[in-house]
Amino acid sequence: MENTELKKLITELSGLMSISGFTSVDGDRLKSLLGDIFDECESTPAGNYRFVKRCGRENARKILIDTHFDEIGMMVTGIRDGGFLNVINIGGLDTAILQAGEVTVYGKDENGVRHDIYGVVASTPPHLRKPGDAMKLRDISEILIDTGYPVNELGKFVSVGTPVGFRPVYSELKNGFIAGKAFDDKACAACAAAAIAETAREDLIGDVILQLSNFEEAGGGMTGALTGAFAEEPDCALVADVNLGRTPDTKKSETVVVGGGTAVTLSPITDRRLSSALIAEARDAGIKVQVCVAAGSTGTNTNVINLAGKGIPTVDVGLPLKSMHTSTEVISMNDAESLKNVIKLFISSGKIAAEI
Repeated sequence: MENTELKKLITELSGLMSISGFTSVDGDRLKSLLGDIFDECESTPAGNYRFVKRCGRENARKILIDTHFDEIGMMVTGIRDGGFLNVINIGGLDTAILQAGEVTVYGKDENGVRHDIYGVVASTPPHLRKPGDAMKLRDISEILIDTGYPVNELGKFVSVGTPVGFRPVYSELKNGFIAGKAFDDKACAACAAAAIAETAREDLIGDVILQLSNFEEAGGGMTGALTGAFAEEPDCALVADVNLGRTPDTKKSETVVVGGGTAVTLSPITDRRLSSALIAEARDAGIKVQVCVAAGSTGTNTNVINLAGKGIPTVDVGLPLKSMHTSTEVISMNDAESLKNVIKLFISSGKIAAEI
């Protein structure tokens, strides 16, 4: 898959509506984007998506690739006069970046037909703020979304519980960087799908299950990835999630280099043999990787997958990302290519297979 095709897949997947708990909304579109790559595709009761590519051998190993599909967002808690909406957050939403932002309200009519509504986060002009208000972080309960609709018209499409997400707009920066919403974690899902598509069936070291899991952003640690890992009982797993990308205002010890390639995390809960083998294989193949360390939790689905069932040897890899949990997350296509190639190695390398 060429760089331009991977970029297109990243933005197409990231543009789907998949706010945590609402991953089924664009499920048919998701299956149409990825279904041709796989032998099986289905959704699960937990809101995960399960895509399988068979290696064609009996009693084959099972290799699980997990990338969460859910994204952060909001939910309507009230409808106000003038076409305004009150909301609450779903997942780790930073109210500091919401003011004057553009959103999509995912409404539907009385027949259940989807009716997207454009909205903007209302902003109090500086002329009307009290002294010191500009320095205060607004609580989500104080946020209003302006739709412009008359309240009686708005009520035909929106009710308490209607999800709201960032508007899906994607832009290109210089030097292969792209910006937009929900690269966390659908950019990784696209890289994984591309890796599996590019790997011939006979080169797979086992049957490959791509799990696009639910509730990572709002599950409180118990994510949908646990149910899938328990049901699959794979021989090993690779979790791909975004990693905090370094910017001038961040600490080196807490971030990874954007443009530095795939970040492989070493921690007490990741499998040391598989992680070391993957790092060595990637470097031998000329694929850019960087190694980072997590003292305990990796902050990803690795935290639950490695302890599912009888325990699953798990590798944790990351795509460096700037401006996480905003409508303008930024990734490097060079890093995306690196991640795709690292996943290709994981599902096809004889040296990886020898460590399972």
